[in-house]
Amino acid sequence: MVNALTTATTERAAPRTRSAGPTVDRRARARRRQVVVAYLFLAPALLFFAVFLILPLGFALLLAMSRWAGFDLGDIQLLGTDNFTGLFADGSTFLAPILTNTLLFALGTVVLALVGSVVVATCIDNLRFQGLWRTLYFLPIVTTVVAVGNVWKYMYEPGGLVNGVLNALGLSSVAFLQDPDTALPSVVVVHAWASVGSAILVLTAGLKSIPESYYEAAALDGAGPVTVFWKITLPLLRPSLLLVCITQFISGLQSFALIIVMTAGGPGDATNVAALEMYRQAFSYGHWGPASAAAFVLFMVVLLVTLVQLWIFRRKGEDA
Repeated sequence: MVNALTTATTERAAPRTRSAGPTVDRRARARRRQVVVAYLFLAPALLFFAVFLILPLGFALLLAMSRWAGFDLGDIQLLGTDNFTGLFADGSTFLAPILTNTLLFALGTVVLALVGSVVVATCIDNLRFQGLWRTLYFLPIVTTVVAVGNVWKYMYEPGGLVNGVLNALGLSSVAFLQDPDTALPSVVVVHAWASVGSAILVLTAGLKSIPESYYEAAALDGAGPVTVFWKITLPLLRPSLLLVCITQFISGLQSFALIIVMTAGGPGDATNVAALEMYRQAFSYGHWGPASAAAFVLFMVVLLVTLVQLWIFRRKGEDA
């Protein structure tokens, strides 16, 4: 009796098993068609990505391990890692002062821009006509770097506005861009001033996202403005501060145009940075190999600094 029931059950289940095969095949074919259609839609973006990113990256890596003057591709001579080792060899100026200047420039820009944008954004958040103030601070962003650099260059001159103010205060003139000790900090101030506008927009959006209930509770507890800023505003601005830190640091590490307009890397190598040195090596001297090797070194520095910043903020409890 049990065998008969088992046989009957198996016979009834057999058609279902046989019919499941075509259904699975149809679903697999439909899935493959969806994948093909998806890749067809992605093809233009993938082609653009390959032509303008993958191929140049591969060619840059080839140049970093070669000697090439920048004219005939047939003249490329493979050197291995000689260009990379040459950057850090004895007598090379890439590590010091060029890479050192780059890091100091980026660090100074981040500190000044971050502090300035936090203060200004907090003040604007408590003023009327906030859109007008944000627009005024954003104007340097939409102004060309050449114009900004030349205006500040004339302001830094011995007879310029900055020294005029110092003289009016009874202080002596300062050779801001001619003195190796003051040239780099002077350019850092200009770069930070020009980039404060974008940081203010980010921080203002962060301030608007903070619920008013926190401030109302702090007011009921009798907390003062300084306590509210340190205990409520600043901790809740951490995501915005992370974004500002990363973007400002990357911008500082890649800075090139402002320096070449204001100082051209001088006096001496006081303001020479990695991006400017790469430009000189490639377009002025025709040394494309060392320039490409320096570009990869700078890329690794940018990547390392970004990862460190993300790690620091995540340790403080912020999911970036």
